[in-house]
Amino acid sequence: MAAAEGGRRRRETQLGDLPADCLAQAIVLTSPRDASRCAAVSPTFRAAADSDHVWQRFIPSDDAQLLLAALPAKGGGGRKKKDAYLGLCDAASAAAVGGDAGCRVWLDRATGAKCYALSARRLSLPWDDGEFSWRFTPHPLSRFGEVAELVECTCLDIYGRLPAAALTPAAPYAAYLVYDTAAGPGRLRGLSFPDQETAVSLGGRPAARHTVCLRPDDAEARKFGGAAGLRRGGEGQQAAVQQPRLREDGWWEMEMGRLRTAGSREEEQEEMVASFEALGWYPKRGLVLHGIEFRPLH
Repeated sequence: MAAAEGGRRRRETQLGDLPADCLAQAIVLTSPRDASRCAAVSPTFRAAADSDHVWQRFIPSDDAQLLLAALPAKGGGGRKKKDAYLGLCDAASAAAVGGDAGCRVWLDRATGAKCYALSARRLSLPWDDGEFSWRFTPHPLSRFGEVAELVECTCLDIYGRLPAAALTPAAPYAAYLVYDTAAGPGRLRGLSFPDQETAVSLGGRPAARHTVCLRPDDAEARKFGGAAGLRRGGEGQQAAVQQPRLREDGWWEMEMGRLRTAGSREEEQEEMVASFEALGWYPKRGLVLHGIEFRPLH
């Protein structure tokens, strides 16, 4: 009888009966999203999942000082590490990288991977018409305080560069062109033709190119097809044209391409380059360029 009672007690022992410190050692090997889910299991799991030991590990050690420097204005240095982590996931108040206000970094909430935004001033822009090609103006929705508005040009190609060493190793990334278009009669021209391409490459190696259209317009696309011929894919088929997405913050974004770094020493010396190019040589105007973002894929 005593033996049976002892066996029943042993069978009733559960994972949640382990000390919180032991659970924390296991949870720290997961992801921020999984840690948040663990906190809902039981009070013991919550104590472990919300501990400073767990959330300190989710803050990248190489950029910890830079990232945490942005937090005192939000409540001081006595906050819990989980609160600090969540503060670092706020893209709207992302920290400037190395004092460069044109490059901002924050953390992806689900994975802890680093995200970057490059301002329009940090991009390579065409200046074929001299200083009159682009105009930098203040913008209320810009995290950088200003945008670049395309006044007019015929050759439109945009490049954004980021050192591969800045990215979270072995994480899959996508680059996004973040923009808007000018409103008003005659202010927008040449951005509705499906002859635009994007690509994301590493170290100058060849990369897949994607057909996109910043301002889809069926009527303009039909005119373009009749005048110059639609872009064609394999075996004479029309290439699929990628569409932009309207974000909650009011900007449009276009995915430019995807890439995964291995985190090798050779790659750390290389650059990740995101490019946009309009292939046709015709007048273009009205693009309101906010910048390019590099964000991890889930």
